[in-house]
Amino acid sequence: MIDPSTPIRLARPSRDLAAAEHFYVHGLGLEVLYRGVAGGPDEHDLLMLGWPEASWHLELVGGENLTVRPVPTEEDLLVLYLAGPVDDSLVTRLEQAGGRRVSQGAYWDRWGVTVEDPDGYRLVLSNRSWSNAG
Repeated sequence: MIDPSTPIRLARPSRDLAAAEHFYVHGLGLEVLYRGVAGGPDEHDLLMLGWPEASWHLELVGGENLTVRPVPTEEDLLVLYLAGPVDDSLVTRLEQAGGRRVSQGAYWDRWGVTVEDPDGYRLVLSNRSWSNAG
């Protein structure tokens, strides 16, 4: 049985790690947890972002050795359940950090704000709360 507190890594490619870092650190407020530079032809640059106390982090891979390019769809969502109103200043910071506010359809537009990151992946800031507990 897997422990429910097991850490989770969300990994995906990035066209521009510096732009993604700017968006998630200066816009959203995540911290750089780890940074690595490719040490050979079969390796890629690595950026891990998150909050030190969280049980998850976002891993972005990129650099000149990256052979897989980001191909986000409208349904590739990272949803943060804020359990309250979305602060307009947060949305403004995300836009100033390279994000673009987009419509995510009636459901998510009703329950939050969606911002595309520099790679085109969508971050939903939901005003709802969520718990996996029954």
